[in-house]
Amino acid sequence: MSLDFDSARLANPHFNEEHLAWREQLRRFIDTDIMPFAEEWDERGHIPTSLWPKASEVGLLGLGYPEQYGGIPGDIWFSQIANEELARIGVGGINASLMVHGIGLPPVLNWGSEAMKEQIAPAILRGESWISLAITEPGGGSDVANLTTTAVRDGDHYVVNGAKTYITGGLRANHVSTAVRTGEAGAAGVSMLLIPTDASGFSRTALDKKQGWWASDTATLYFDNVRVHVSQLIGEENQGFKVIMTNFNSERMGMAIQMEAFGRVCLEEAVAWATQRKTFGKRLADHQVIRHKIATMKQKLNATQAYIRVCNESMAAGIPNPGDIALLKVQASEVMEYCAREALQILGGIGFMRGSRAERIYREVRVNAIGGGSEEIMRDLATRQYGL
Repeated sequence: MSLDFDSARLANPHFNEEHLAWREQLRRFIDTDIMPFAEEWDERGHIPTSLWPKASEVGLLGLGYPEQYGGIPGDIWFSQIANEELARIGVGGINASLMVHGIGLPPVLNWGSEAMKEQIAPAILRGESWISLAITEPGGGSDVANLTTTAVRDGDHYVVNGAKTYITGGLRANHVSTAVRTGEAGAAGVSMLLIPTDASGFSRTALDKKQGWWASDTATLYFDNVRVHVSQLIGEENQGFKVIMTNFNSERMGMAIQMEAFGRVCLEEAVAWATQRKTFGKRLADHQVIRHKIATMKQKLNATQAYIRVCNESMAAGIPNPGDIALLKVQASEVMEYCAREALQILGGIGFMRGSRAERIYREVRVNAIGGGSEEIMRDLATRQYGL
């Protein structure tokens, strides 16, 4: 990895020696246990179960979670480093599947009962069990407040009926943090349930014809009179929308950090090829049009890196700005798309062939621009700060 990938980060005043040691430790793990196999896993469409315990041992799975459940203390800057290093792999499906507990587990730890936390968190953070988040439905994506999967109270149980789709890690999950309707229409009638996937009436099917994220298992989940004990309620009944919303800031920050780093991977592959490839008797890098492409890529990436720092600082100070985080996600997805496109233009024919990180990243632009809140929804969210 060239110096450019690290140069924009070395000047971050929030990184101390512990942060830099964490990057070195994590990079060794990724370079040894993931990089050599990443393309193979992507082509096969899944990653081996053995990777989770290894990721746990190095501290990746438990980073930022409470020690009492097997977690490891770490501030927001440790998490930024983890997201950056995972992006270096250039296979987004590995990141999405390996780290899906990052969106499935926080609702439990932030809002669940102590018994629920002790029941599932330690095994998940050891890499011995899996959890996913189920919000999106076949009939609606970003319109969370109008979800239709129902949970009707029947004595000490809820009876759940409906379906969820595009669920990352859904085929492997042992538990699913699931948004259901327990009350009236709209956000005020939404609750969250922790549903075990071995419950009677639960089933799932694979969604394996994807543009990108091949290495990540993606599923549609079905609930046919699934009985869930009331003790599995996450938070309070009809207060699930609040649970869902608290997840979004950290999810979008993580995605934005990875998208910027994906863009920097594309820049590096473009620079490496431009200095090797010759056309019309000189290197590609000696053509002004190519040099300007590279300069613009770096300009956009550095601006996004600065925006990331500002939003992370607000998160660390406990005053996150959801509108800014939403717009950061939009900027990061646009810059990722720009860098992927320009990198493939510079790579030319070889960039059209499968096998390079830039080619994989190009195919994964759209899932990043849609997942966690589409670009359109993010812009709309940001304008609400002005009462529009």
